[in-house]
Amino acid sequence: MKSYQHKATLGSKTSSKISIVSAFKSIVWPRRKLVFIGLMLIVLSRLASLVLPWKTKVLLDEVIPNKNFKELYALLLLVGGAILIQAITSFLLTKILSVQAQYLISELRAQVQKKVLSLPIHFFDNTKSGVLVSRIMSDVEGVRNLIGTGLVQLVGGTITALISLVLLIKISLSMTLFVLVPVSVFGVIALKAFGYIRPIFRKRGKIKAEVTGRLTETLAGVRVIKAFNAEEQEHKVFKKGVRLLFENVKNSLTATAFMTSSATFLLGIASTGIMGIGGYKIMIGELTVGDFLSFTLLLGFMIAPIVQMSNIGSQLTEALAGLDRTEELMNMKAEEEDENRTVVLENIQGDLKFKDVSFAYEKDKEVLHTISFEAKKGSVTALVGSSGSGKSTIASLSATFLNPSSGTITIDNQDLSKVQLKSFRKHLGVVLQDEFLFEGTIKENILFPRPNATDKELQDAVTAAYVNEFTDRFELGLNTLIGERGVKLSGGQRQRIAIARAILADPKMIILDEATSNLDTESEVLIQKSLDGLTKNRTTLVIAHRLSTIRKADQILVVEKGTIVERGTHDKLMETKGRYHQLYTYQGKI
Repeated sequence: MKSYQHKATLGSKTSSKISIVSAFKSIVWPRRKLVFIGLMLIVLSRLASLVLPWKTKVLLDEVIPNKNFKELYALLLLVGGAILIQAITSFLLTKILSVQAQYLISELRAQVQKKVLSLPIHFFDNTKSGVLVSRIMSDVEGVRNLIGTGLVQLVGGTITALISLVLLIKISLSMTLFVLVPVSVFGVIALKAFGYIRPIFRKRGKIKAEVTGRLTETLAGVRVIKAFNAEEQEHKVFKKGVRLLFENVKNSLTATAFMTSSATFLLGIASTGIMGIGGYKIMIGELTVGDFLSFTLLLGFMIAPIVQMSNIGSQLTEALAGLDRTEELMNMKAEEEDENRTVVLENIQGDLKFKDVSFAYEKDKEVLHTISFEAKKGSVTALVGSSGSGKSTIASLSATFLNPSSGTITIDNQDLSKVQLKSFRKHLGVVLQDEFLFEGTIKENILFPRPNATDKELQDAVTAAYVNEFTDRFELGLNTLIGERGVKLSGGQRQRIAIARAILADPKMIILDEATSNLDTESEVLIQKSLDGLTKNRTTLVIAHRLSTIRKADQILVVEKGTIVERGTHDKLMETKGRYHQLYTYQGKI
Protein backbone atom coordinates (compact mmCIF):
# COMPACT_ATOMS: atom_id res chain seq x y z
CA MET A 1 0.00 0.00 0.00
CA LYS A 2 1.92 2.98 -1.25
CA SER A 3 0.17 5.52 0.95
CA TYR A 4 1.48 3.69 3.97
CA GLN A 5 5.12 4.34 3.13
CA HIS A 6 5.22 7.92 4.39
CA LYS A 7 7.35 8.52 7.47
CA ALA A 8 6.29 10.08 10.74
CA THR A 9 7.96 10.44 14.07
CA LEU A 10 7.16 7.76 16.60
CA GLY A 11 4.40 8.61 18.97
CA SER A 12 3.02 11.47 16.96
CA LYS A 13 -0.74 11.63 17.03
CA THR A 14 -1.77 11.85 13.42
CA SER A 15 -5.16 13.40 12.87
CA SER A 16 -5.21 12.77 9.14
CA LYS A 17 -7.95 10.60 7.74
CA ILE A 18 -7.85 8.31 4.75
CA SER A 19 -10.15 9.64 2.06
CA ILE A 20 -11.99 7.41 -0.39
CA VAL A 21 -9.70 8.86 -3.08
CA SER A 22 -6.44 7.92 -1.31
CA ALA A 23 -7.84 4.50 -0.42
CA PHE A 24 -8.80 4.02 -4.07
CA LYS A 25 -5.29 4.96 -5.25
CA SER A 26 -3.44 2.74 -2.78
CA ILE A 27 -5.74 -0.28 -2.56
CA VAL A 28 -8.14 -0.42 -5.50
CA TRP A 29 -6.06 0.98 -8.36
CA PRO A 30 -3.21 -1.59 -8.11
CA ARG A 31 -5.91 -4.26 -8.52
CA ARG A 32 -7.81 -2.39 -11.21
CA LYS A 33 -7.94 -5.35 -13.60
CA LEU A 34 -9.79 -7.53 -11.11
CA VAL A 35 -12.03 -4.64 -10.09
CA PHE A 36 -12.77 -3.88 -13.75
CA ILE A 37 -13.77 -7.52 -14.31
CA GLY A 38 -15.97 -7.24 -11.21
CA LEU A 39 -17.60 -4.09 -12.56
CA MET A 40 -18.28 -5.73 -15.91
CA LEU A 41 -19.84 -8.71 -14.15
CA ILE A 42 -22.05 -6.58 -11.94
CA VAL A 43 -23.11 -4.37 -14.87
CA LEU A 44 -24.01 -7.54 -16.78
CA SER A 45 -25.91 -8.77 -13.72
CA ARG A 46 -27.78 -5.48 -13.33
CA LEU A 47 -28.67 -5.33 -17.03
CA ALA A 48 -29.95 -8.90 -16.82
CA SER A 49 -32.06 -7.95 -13.79
CA LEU A 50 -33.77 -5.17 -15.83
CA VAL A 51 -35.05 -7.65 -18.41
CA LEU A 52 -38.03 -8.64 -16.22
CA PRO A 53 -39.50 -5.14 -15.69
CA TRP A 54 -38.65 -4.20 -19.28
CA LYS A 55 -40.52 -7.17 -20.74
CA THR A 56 -43.46 -6.88 -18.30
CA LYS A 57 -44.91 -4.06 -20.42
CA VAL A 58 -44.65 -6.24 -23.53
CA LEU A 59 -46.35 -9.13 -21.71
CA LEU A 60 -49.31 -7.06 -20.48
CA ASP A 61 -49.77 -4.69 -23.42
CA GLU A 62 -48.94 -6.94 -26.40
CA VAL A 63 -48.54 -10.68 -25.70
CA ILE A 64 -51.59 -11.31 -23.45
CA PRO A 65 -54.11 -9.12 -25.37
CA ASN A 66 -53.05 -10.74 -28.70
CA LYS A 67 -52.81 -14.27 -27.19
CA ASN A 68 -49.41 -14.62 -28.86
CA PHE A 69 -48.12 -17.93 -27.42
CA LYS A 70 -44.99 -17.95 -29.58
CA GLU A 71 -43.98 -14.53 -28.24
CA LEU A 72 -44.82 -15.71 -24.71
CA TYR A 73 -42.40 -18.66 -24.97
CA ALA A 74 -39.67 -16.42 -26.40
CA LEU A 75 -40.25 -13.92 -23.60
CA LEU A 76 -40.05 -16.66 -20.91
CA LEU A 77 -36.83 -17.96 -22.49
CA LEU A 78 -35.34 -14.46 -22.44
CA VAL A 79 -36.29 -13.86 -18.77
CA GLY A 80 -35.02 -17.32 -17.78
CA GLY A 81 -31.70 -16.65 -19.54
CA ALA A 82 -31.42 -13.32 -17.73
CA ILE A 83 -31.95 -15.04 -14.37
CA LEU A 84 -29.25 -17.61 -15.24
CA ILE A 85 -26.83 -14.79 -16.11
CA GLN A 86 -27.56 -13.18 -12.72
CA ALA A 87 -26.77 -16.43 -10.91
CA ILE A 88 -23.49 -17.01 -12.81
CA THR A 89 -22.28 -13.43 -12.39
CA SER A 90 -23.09 -13.55 -8.67
CA PHE A 91 -20.93 -16.68 -8.26
CA LEU A 92 -18.06 -15.20 -10.26
CA LEU A 93 -18.16 -11.96 -8.27
CA THR A 94 -17.68 -13.89 -5.03
CA LYS A 95 -15.02 -16.11 -6.59
CA ILE A 96 -12.99 -13.23 -7.99
CA LEU A 97 -13.48 -10.24 -5.71
CA SER A 98 -14.35 -11.70 -2.30
CA VAL A 99 -11.46 -14.17 -2.45
CA GLN A 100 -9.10 -11.38 -3.58
CA ALA A 101 -10.32 -9.22 -0.69
CA GLN A 102 -9.53 -11.96 1.84
CA TYR A 103 -6.09 -12.43 0.27
CA LEU A 104 -5.44 -8.70 0.59
CA ILE A 105 -6.52 -8.78 4.25
CA SER A 106 -4.00 -11.56 4.94
CA GLU A 107 -1.27 -9.60 3.15
CA LEU A 108 -2.08 -6.42 5.06
CA ARG A 109 -2.06 -8.27 8.38
CA ALA A 110 1.40 -9.62 7.56
CA GLN A 111 2.55 -6.14 6.51
CA VAL A 112 1.24 -4.50 9.69
CA GLN A 113 2.73 -7.26 11.89
CA LYS A 114 6.11 -6.80 10.21
CA LYS A 115 5.88 -3.05 10.79
CA VAL A 116 4.95 -3.50 14.45
CA LEU A 117 7.92 -5.81 15.05
CA SER A 118 10.21 -3.18 13.53
CA LEU A 119 9.20 -0.53 16.07
CA PRO A 120 11.47 0.38 19.01
CA ILE A 121 11.24 -1.37 22.36
CA HIS A 122 9.79 1.67 24.14
CA PHE A 123 6.74 1.49 21.83
CA PHE A 124 5.94 -1.95 23.26
CA ASP A 125 6.63 -0.72 26.79
CA ASN A 126 3.80 1.79 26.33
CA THR A 127 1.34 -0.38 24.38
CA LYS A 128 -0.61 -3.43 25.51
CA SER A 129 0.05 -6.55 23.48
CA GLY A 130 -3.69 -7.26 23.26
CA VAL A 131 -4.25 -3.81 21.75
CA LEU A 132 -1.68 -4.55 19.07
CA VAL A 133 -3.26 -7.94 18.35
CA SER A 134 -6.60 -6.24 17.77
CA ARG A 135 -5.07 -3.61 15.50
CA ILE A 136 -3.21 -6.19 13.44
CA MET A 137 -6.11 -8.62 13.10
CA SER A 138 -9.22 -6.42 13.09
CA ASP A 139 -8.45 -2.96 11.69
CA VAL A 140 -7.57 -4.21 8.21
CA GLU A 141 -10.72 -6.30 7.79
CA GLY A 142 -12.64 -3.38 6.33
CA VAL A 143 -10.54 -3.68 3.18
CA ARG A 144 -12.92 -6.39 2.03
CA ASN A 145 -15.49 -3.64 1.49
CA LEU A 146 -13.10 -1.79 -0.81
CA ILE A 147 -11.84 -4.70 -2.91
CA GLY A 148 -14.70 -7.12 -2.29
CA THR A 149 -18.26 -6.81 -3.50
CA GLY A 150 -18.97 -3.70 -1.38
CA LEU A 151 -17.38 -1.07 -3.61
CA VAL A 152 -18.38 -2.92 -6.77
CA GLN A 153 -22.00 -3.10 -5.58
CA LEU A 154 -21.86 0.61 -4.84
CA VAL A 155 -20.74 1.34 -8.40
CA GLY A 156 -23.04 -1.30 -9.85
CA GLY A 157 -25.98 0.06 -7.88
CA THR A 158 -25.26 3.55 -9.21
CA ILE A 159 -25.22 2.22 -12.77
CA THR A 160 -28.49 0.35 -12.21
CA ALA A 161 -30.12 3.43 -10.71
CA LEU A 162 -29.04 5.60 -13.66
CA ILE A 163 -30.29 3.10 -16.28
CA SER A 164 -33.57 2.75 -14.39
CA LEU A 165 -33.86 6.53 -14.21
CA VAL A 166 -33.52 6.82 -18.01
CA LEU A 167 -36.20 4.16 -18.53
CA LEU A 168 -38.48 5.82 -15.95
CA ILE A 169 -38.17 9.18 -17.72
CA LYS A 170 -39.02 7.46 -20.99
CA ILE A 171 -42.23 6.08 -19.46
CA SER A 172 -43.32 9.25 -17.60
CA LEU A 173 -41.28 12.41 -16.99
CA SER A 174 -43.74 13.91 -14.50
CA MET A 175 -43.85 10.75 -12.32
CA THR A 176 -40.04 10.51 -12.40
CA LEU A 177 -39.59 14.14 -11.31
CA PHE A 178 -42.02 13.55 -8.43
CA VAL A 179 -39.91 10.56 -7.26
CA LEU A 180 -36.62 12.48 -7.44
CA VAL A 181 -37.65 14.97 -4.72
CA PRO A 182 -37.77 12.51 -1.75
CA VAL A 183 -34.81 10.58 -3.18
CA SER A 184 -32.71 13.76 -3.18
CA VAL A 185 -33.74 14.55 0.41
CA PHE A 186 -32.67 11.04 1.43
CA GLY A 187 -29.31 11.52 -0.31
CA VAL A 188 -28.60 14.63 1.79
CA ILE A 189 -29.56 12.81 5.02
CA ALA A 190 -27.31 9.86 4.10
CA LEU A 191 -24.26 12.12 3.49
CA LYS A 192 -24.76 13.83 6.85
CA ALA A 193 -25.14 10.46 8.58
CA PHE A 194 -21.89 9.10 7.11
CA GLY A 195 -20.00 12.14 8.42
CA TYR A 196 -21.45 11.47 11.89
CA ILE A 197 -20.83 7.71 11.86
CA ARG A 198 -17.15 7.67 10.81
CA PRO A 199 -15.75 9.03 14.12
CA ILE A 200 -17.93 6.51 15.96
CA PHE A 201 -16.40 3.63 13.98
CA ARG A 202 -12.93 5.06 14.58
CA LYS A 203 -13.53 5.22 18.33
CA ARG A 204 -14.99 1.71 18.26
CA GLY A 205 -11.70 0.33 16.98
CA LYS A 206 -9.86 1.90 19.93
CA ILE A 207 -12.38 0.60 22.47
CA LYS A 208 -12.26 -2.93 21.00
CA ALA A 209 -8.47 -2.86 21.12
CA GLU A 210 -8.49 -1.80 24.80
CA VAL A 211 -11.04 -4.45 25.75
CA THR A 212 -9.11 -7.13 23.85
CA GLY A 213 -5.88 -5.98 25.48
CA ARG A 214 -7.31 -6.23 28.98
CA LEU A 215 -8.83 -9.64 28.23
CA THR A 216 -5.46 -10.89 26.97
CA GLU A 217 -3.78 -9.70 30.18
CA THR A 218 -6.50 -11.29 32.29
CA LEU A 219 -6.10 -14.69 30.67
CA ALA A 220 -2.30 -14.50 30.87
CA GLY A 221 -2.42 -13.58 34.57
CA VAL A 222 -5.15 -15.99 35.61
CA ARG A 223 -2.98 -17.52 38.36
CA VAL A 224 -2.48 -14.13 40.02
CA ILE A 225 -6.19 -13.35 39.67
CA LYS A 226 -7.22 -16.61 41.32
CA ALA A 227 -4.54 -16.32 44.00
CA PHE A 228 -5.99 -12.97 45.14
CA ASN A 229 -9.68 -13.88 44.59
CA ALA A 230 -9.84 -11.09 42.03
CA GLU A 231 -12.21 -12.78 39.55
CA GLU A 232 -15.07 -10.42 40.37
CA GLN A 233 -12.80 -7.39 40.10
CA GLU A 234 -11.58 -8.42 36.64
CA HIS A 235 -15.15 -9.20 35.61
CA LYS A 236 -16.18 -5.63 36.53
CA VAL A 237 -13.31 -4.15 34.52
CA PHE A 238 -14.17 -6.25 31.47
CA LYS A 239 -17.88 -5.56 31.85
CA LYS A 240 -17.16 -1.81 31.89
CA GLY A 241 -15.20 -2.18 28.67
CA VAL A 242 -17.88 -4.14 26.84
CA ARG A 243 -20.45 -1.63 28.09
CA LEU A 244 -18.47 1.19 26.44
CA LEU A 245 -18.35 -0.91 23.28
CA PHE A 246 -22.11 -1.42 23.48
CA GLU A 247 -22.72 2.33 23.83
CA ASN A 248 -20.57 2.95 20.76
CA VAL A 249 -22.40 0.30 18.72
CA LYS A 250 -25.73 1.70 19.93
CA ASN A 251 -24.81 5.16 18.62
CA SER A 252 -23.89 3.81 15.20
CA LEU A 253 -27.01 1.64 15.08
CA THR A 254 -29.16 4.66 15.99
CA ALA A 255 -27.66 6.72 13.16
CA THR A 256 -28.04 3.84 10.71
CA ALA A 257 -31.62 3.19 11.87
CA PHE A 258 -32.47 6.88 11.38
CA MET A 259 -31.08 6.71 7.87
CA THR A 260 -33.02 3.53 7.08
CA SER A 261 -36.23 4.91 8.57
CA SER A 262 -35.81 8.08 6.55
CA ALA A 263 -35.45 5.97 3.43
CA THR A 264 -38.56 3.98 4.29
CA PHE A 265 -40.61 7.13 4.93
CA LEU A 266 -39.41 9.23 2.00
CA LEU A 267 -39.46 6.42 -0.52
CA GLY A 268 -42.81 5.28 0.84
CA ILE A 269 -44.18 8.78 0.11
CA ALA A 270 -42.77 8.47 -3.40
CA SER A 271 -44.47 5.09 -3.91
CA THR A 272 -47.78 6.40 -2.56
CA GLY A 273 -47.62 9.40 -4.87
CA ILE A 274 -46.84 7.17 -7.84
CA MET A 275 -49.91 5.05 -7.06
CA GLY A 276 -52.10 8.15 -7.18
CA ILE A 277 -50.49 9.77 -10.22
CA GLY A 278 -50.22 6.47 -12.09
CA GLY A 279 -53.81 5.50 -11.33
CA TYR A 280 -55.02 8.90 -12.51
CA LYS A 281 -52.99 8.69 -15.74
CA ILE A 282 -54.33 5.18 -16.48
CA MET A 283 -57.91 6.36 -15.94
CA ILE A 284 -57.53 9.29 -18.34
CA GLY A 285 -55.72 7.10 -20.89
CA GLU A 286 -52.23 8.68 -20.67
CA LEU A 287 -50.65 5.46 -19.30
CA THR A 288 -51.24 1.77 -20.00
CA VAL A 289 -51.34 -0.90 -17.28
CA GLY A 290 -48.12 -2.33 -18.72
CA ASP A 291 -46.46 1.10 -18.51
CA PHE A 292 -47.55 1.51 -14.88
CA LEU A 293 -46.34 -1.96 -13.83
CA SER A 294 -43.02 -1.45 -15.64
CA PHE A 295 -42.63 1.96 -13.98
CA THR A 296 -43.35 0.44 -10.55
CA LEU A 297 -40.83 -2.38 -11.05
CA LEU A 298 -38.17 -0.03 -12.46
CA LEU A 299 -38.78 2.34 -9.55
CA GLY A 300 -37.90 -0.57 -7.25
CA PHE A 301 -34.70 -1.16 -9.24
CA MET A 302 -33.78 2.52 -8.88
CA ILE A 303 -34.64 2.80 -5.18
CA ALA A 304 -33.19 -0.56 -4.04
CA PRO A 305 -29.59 0.36 -4.97
CA ILE A 306 -30.02 3.71 -3.22
CA VAL A 307 -31.11 1.99 0.01
CA GLN A 308 -28.38 -0.61 -0.50
CA MET A 309 -25.84 2.17 -1.03
CA SER A 310 -26.66 3.52 2.43
CA ASN A 311 -25.69 0.16 3.96
CA ILE A 312 -22.59 -0.14 1.77
CA GLY A 313 -21.73 3.45 2.63
CA SER A 314 -21.73 2.49 6.33
CA GLN A 315 -19.44 -0.44 5.56
CA LEU A 316 -17.06 1.77 3.58
CA THR A 317 -17.07 4.32 6.41
CA GLU A 318 -16.13 1.58 8.89
CA ALA A 319 -13.44 0.35 6.50
CA LEU A 320 -11.88 3.80 6.21
CA ALA A 321 -11.97 4.27 9.99
CA GLY A 322 -10.04 1.00 10.42
CA LEU A 323 -7.54 2.04 7.76
CA ASP A 324 -7.08 5.37 9.56
CA ARG A 325 -5.83 3.44 12.61
CA THR A 326 -3.73 1.12 10.47
CA GLU A 327 -2.04 4.09 8.81
CA GLU A 328 -1.15 5.48 12.24
CA LEU A 329 0.87 2.32 12.87
CA MET A 330 2.37 2.19 9.39
CA ASN A 331 3.50 5.83 9.67
CA MET A 332 5.52 5.20 12.82
CA LYS A 333 9.27 5.22 12.42
CA ALA A 334 10.93 1.81 12.57
CA GLU A 335 14.20 1.22 14.40
CA GLU A 336 16.12 0.72 11.18
CA GLU A 337 14.59 3.78 9.49
CA ASP A 338 17.41 6.01 10.67
CA GLU A 339 19.51 7.58 7.93
CA ASN A 340 22.44 7.77 10.36
CA ARG A 341 22.66 3.98 10.73
CA THR A 342 24.92 3.20 7.79
CA VAL A 343 27.65 1.07 9.40
CA VAL A 344 27.35 -2.69 8.82
CA LEU A 345 29.25 -4.95 11.23
CA GLU A 346 30.40 -8.17 9.60
CA ASN A 347 32.28 -9.39 12.68
CA ILE A 348 32.94 -7.93 16.10
CA GLN A 349 35.65 -8.44 18.70
CA GLY A 350 33.43 -7.25 21.52
CA ASP A 351 35.12 -4.14 22.93
CA LEU A 352 32.20 -2.21 24.48
CA LYS A 353 32.66 1.35 25.73
CA PHE A 354 30.30 3.84 27.38
CA LYS A 355 31.47 7.47 27.31
CA ASP A 356 29.51 10.09 29.28
CA VAL A 357 26.22 8.29 28.62
CA SER A 358 23.04 9.76 30.06
CA PHE A 359 19.51 8.51 29.55
CA ALA A 360 15.96 9.63 30.42
CA TYR A 361 12.70 7.76 29.81
CA GLU A 362 10.89 11.08 30.21
CA LYS A 363 12.11 14.58 29.47
CA ASP A 364 14.10 16.16 32.33
CA LYS A 365 13.95 12.93 34.36
CA GLU A 366 17.34 11.28 33.86
CA VAL A 367 17.85 7.77 35.19
CA LEU A 368 21.52 7.59 34.12
CA HIS A 369 24.04 10.41 34.55
CA THR A 370 27.26 10.56 32.46
CA ILE A 371 28.06 6.85 32.76
CA SER A 372 31.53 5.85 31.50
CA PHE A 373 33.17 2.41 31.51
CA GLU A 374 34.88 -0.04 29.17
CA ALA A 375 34.22 -3.77 28.83
CA LYS A 376 37.16 -5.38 27.06
CA LYS A 377 36.57 -8.20 24.58
CA GLY A 378 36.17 -11.55 26.30
CA SER A 379 35.79 -9.93 29.72
CA VAL A 380 32.99 -10.21 32.27
CA THR A 381 31.55 -6.96 33.62
CA ALA A 382 29.10 -7.21 36.51
CA LEU A 383 26.55 -4.52 37.37
CA VAL A 384 25.35 -4.47 40.98
CA GLY A 385 23.36 -2.04 43.06
CA SER A 386 19.99 -1.31 44.58
CA SER A 387 16.75 -2.02 42.74
CA GLY A 388 15.98 0.87 40.38
CA SER A 389 19.56 2.13 40.35
CA GLY A 390 19.85 1.91 36.54
CA LYS A 391 21.49 -1.50 35.98
CA SER A 392 18.84 -2.82 33.57
CA THR A 393 18.85 0.48 31.69
CA ILE A 394 22.61 0.09 31.09
CA ALA A 395 21.97 -3.45 29.83
CA SER A 396 19.17 -2.23 27.52
CA LEU A 397 21.44 0.49 26.14
CA SER A 398 24.16 -2.12 25.52
CA ALA A 399 21.66 -4.27 23.62
CA THR A 400 20.51 -1.23 21.57
CA PHE A 401 16.98 -1.61 22.94
CA LEU A 402 17.34 2.01 24.05
CA ASN A 403 19.32 4.95 22.67
CA PRO A 404 21.28 7.30 24.96
CA SER A 405 19.99 10.83 25.49
CA SER A 406 23.60 12.03 25.36
CA GLY A 407 27.07 10.54 25.21
CA THR A 408 28.25 7.68 23.01
CA ILE A 409 28.30 3.89 23.18
CA THR A 410 30.80 2.14 20.91
CA ILE A 411 31.50 -1.43 19.92
CA ASP A 412 35.02 -1.97 18.56
CA ASN A 413 35.29 1.83 18.33
CA GLN A 414 32.17 2.01 16.11
CA ASP A 415 29.45 4.36 17.38
CA LEU A 416 26.41 2.13 18.03
CA SER A 417 24.06 4.97 17.04
CA LYS A 418 25.43 4.68 13.49
CA VAL A 419 25.43 0.87 13.27
CA GLN A 420 22.67 -1.05 11.50
CA LEU A 421 20.90 -2.85 14.33
CA LYS A 422 20.54 -6.24 12.65
CA SER A 423 24.25 -6.40 11.92
CA PHE A 424 25.01 -5.82 15.63
CA ARG A 425 22.27 -7.96 17.18
CA LYS A 426 23.27 -11.06 15.21
CA HIS A 427 26.38 -11.05 17.44
CA LEU A 428 24.34 -10.52 20.61
CA GLY A 429 22.89 -13.01 23.09
CA VAL A 430 20.48 -12.08 25.87
CA VAL A 431 19.26 -14.07 28.89
CA LEU A 432 16.63 -12.14 30.81
CA GLN A 433 15.46 -12.40 34.42
CA ASP A 434 11.91 -13.33 33.39
CA GLU A 435 12.90 -15.29 30.32
CA PHE A 436 10.24 -15.63 27.64
CA LEU A 437 9.58 -19.06 26.15
CA PHE A 438 7.25 -19.66 23.23
CA GLU A 439 4.45 -22.19 23.29
CA GLY A 440 5.74 -25.39 21.71
CA THR A 441 8.43 -27.91 22.54
CA ILE A 442 11.69 -27.52 24.45
CA LYS A 443 13.56 -28.27 21.24
CA GLU A 444 11.76 -25.56 19.27
CA ASN A 445 12.58 -22.97 21.94
CA ILE A 446 16.28 -23.83 22.01
CA LEU A 447 16.45 -23.79 18.19
CA PHE A 448 14.73 -20.38 18.05
CA PRO A 449 17.86 -18.31 17.18
CA ARG A 450 19.17 -20.95 14.73
CA PRO A 451 16.36 -23.13 13.36
CA ASN A 452 18.77 -24.88 10.96
CA ALA A 453 21.33 -25.87 13.60
CA THR A 454 22.59 -29.46 13.41
CA ASP A 455 21.59 -32.12 15.94
CA LYS A 456 25.14 -32.07 17.31
CA GLU A 457 25.04 -28.30 17.85
CA LEU A 458 21.66 -28.69 19.54
CA GLN A 459 22.91 -31.47 21.81
CA ASP A 460 26.06 -29.52 22.68
CA ALA A 461 23.92 -26.57 23.79
CA VAL A 462 21.58 -28.86 25.73
CA THR A 463 24.49 -30.49 27.53
CA ALA A 464 26.31 -27.21 28.20
CA ALA A 465 23.22 -25.71 29.85
CA TYR A 466 22.38 -28.95 31.71
CA VAL A 467 18.96 -29.05 30.06
CA ASN A 468 19.30 -32.82 29.64
CA GLU A 469 19.45 -33.08 33.45
CA PHE A 470 15.65 -32.69 33.50
CA THR A 471 14.60 -33.56 29.91
CA ASP A 472 15.97 -37.08 30.34
CA ARG A 473 13.23 -37.61 32.91
CA PHE A 474 10.50 -36.53 30.47
CA GLU A 475 8.82 -39.19 28.35
CA LEU A 476 9.15 -37.07 25.18
CA GLY A 477 12.50 -35.53 26.12
CA LEU A 478 13.26 -32.39 24.08
CA ASN A 479 9.93 -32.81 22.27
CA THR A 480 7.97 -32.16 25.47
CA LEU A 481 5.34 -29.42 25.10
CA ILE A 482 5.92 -26.67 27.67
CA GLY A 483 2.64 -24.70 27.46
CA GLU A 484 2.17 -20.96 27.03
CA ARG A 485 5.27 -19.07 28.28
CA GLY A 486 6.68 -22.39 29.54
CA VAL A 487 4.06 -22.66 32.28
CA LYS A 488 4.62 -26.43 32.68
CA LEU A 489 8.26 -25.95 33.70
CA SER A 490 9.89 -24.65 36.85
CA GLY A 491 11.72 -21.31 36.89
CA GLY A 492 15.09 -23.04 36.91
CA GLN A 493 14.16 -25.26 33.97
CA ARG A 494 12.96 -22.27 31.93
CA GLN A 495 16.20 -20.46 32.74
CA ARG A 496 18.35 -23.35 31.58
CA ILE A 497 16.43 -23.54 28.31
CA ALA A 498 17.05 -19.80 27.84
CA ILE A 499 20.77 -20.28 28.45
CA ALA A 500 20.88 -23.22 26.01
CA ARG A 501 19.21 -20.95 23.46
CA ALA A 502 21.91 -18.31 24.01
CA ILE A 503 24.69 -20.92 23.77
CA LEU A 504 23.29 -22.20 20.46
CA ALA A 505 23.19 -18.63 19.08
CA ASP A 506 26.99 -18.51 19.64
CA PRO A 507 27.15 -14.71 20.12
CA LYS A 508 30.24 -12.56 20.63
CA MET A 509 28.53 -10.53 23.34
CA ILE A 510 26.27 -11.76 26.16
CA ILE A 511 23.91 -9.84 28.42
CA LEU A 512 22.75 -11.75 31.51
CA ASP A 513 19.99 -10.01 33.45
CA GLU A 514 19.50 -11.82 36.77
CA ALA A 515 20.14 -15.10 34.96
CA THR A 516 20.30 -17.11 38.21
CA SER A 517 17.53 -15.32 40.11
CA ASN A 518 14.90 -18.03 39.60
CA LEU A 519 17.08 -20.96 40.59
CA ASP A 520 17.35 -23.11 43.66
CA THR A 521 20.81 -23.79 45.06
CA GLU A 522 21.28 -27.04 43.15
CA SER A 523 20.18 -25.53 39.86
CA GLU A 524 22.32 -22.47 40.49
CA VAL A 525 25.43 -24.61 40.74
CA LEU A 526 24.58 -26.30 37.42
CA ILE A 527 23.77 -22.99 35.75
CA GLN A 528 26.92 -21.36 37.05
CA LYS A 529 28.96 -24.09 35.35
CA SER A 530 27.09 -23.59 32.08
CA LEU A 531 27.48 -19.81 32.35
CA ASP A 532 31.22 -20.24 32.73
CA GLY A 533 31.22 -22.02 29.37
CA LEU A 534 28.84 -19.49 27.84
CA THR A 535 30.87 -16.44 28.85
CA LYS A 536 34.27 -17.84 27.89
CA ASN A 537 35.94 -15.60 25.25
CA ARG A 538 32.76 -13.53 25.01
CA THR A 539 32.20 -9.98 26.23
CA THR A 540 29.69 -10.43 29.03
CA LEU A 541 27.54 -7.95 30.90
CA VAL A 542 26.01 -9.46 34.06
CA ILE A 543 23.31 -7.98 36.26
CA ALA A 544 23.09 -9.90 39.52
CA HIS A 545 21.56 -9.49 42.95
CA ARG A 546 23.31 -12.68 44.11
CA LEU A 547 26.77 -11.22 44.48
CA SER A 548 28.27 -14.65 45.15
CA THR A 549 27.80 -15.48 41.47
CA ILE A 550 30.04 -12.64 40.20
CA ARG A 551 33.14 -13.00 42.36
CA LYS A 552 35.19 -14.00 39.31
CA ALA A 553 34.08 -11.00 37.19
CA ASP A 554 36.89 -9.01 35.57
CA GLN A 555 35.29 -5.82 36.81
CA ILE A 556 32.34 -4.97 39.02
CA LEU A 557 30.46 -1.70 38.60
CA VAL A 558 28.40 -0.54 41.58
CA VAL A 559 25.50 1.57 40.27
CA GLU A 560 23.49 3.82 42.57
CA LYS A 561 20.96 6.47 41.52
CA GLY A 562 22.11 6.36 37.91
CA THR A 563 25.85 6.78 38.51
CA ILE A 564 28.77 4.40 38.96
CA VAL A 565 29.90 4.93 42.55
CA GLU A 566 32.50 2.13 42.71
CA ARG A 567 34.38 -0.08 40.26
CA GLY A 568 36.98 -2.82 40.49
CA THR A 569 37.39 -6.55 41.15
CA HIS A 570 35.65 -8.37 43.98
CA ASP A 571 38.79 -8.44 46.14
CA LYS A 572 39.61 -4.81 45.53
CA LEU A 573 36.08 -3.64 46.33
CA MET A 574 35.98 -5.73 49.48
CA GLU A 575 39.22 -4.09 50.62
CA THR A 576 37.83 -0.57 50.18
CA LYS A 577 34.85 -1.48 52.42
CA GLY A 578 32.48 0.78 50.50
CA ARG A 579 29.01 0.19 49.07
CA TYR A 580 29.91 -3.16 47.48
CA HIS A 581 31.34 -4.44 50.76
CA GLN A 582 28.14 -3.35 52.48
CA LEU A 583 25.93 -5.20 49.94
CA TYR A 584 28.06 -8.34 49.97
CA THR A 585 28.29 -8.52 53.75
CA TYR A 586 24.54 -7.96 54.09
CA GLN A 587 23.76 -10.81 51.66
CA GLY A 588 26.15 -13.09 53.52
CA LYS A 589 24.12 -12.67 56.68
CA ILE A 590 20.83 -13.58 55.00
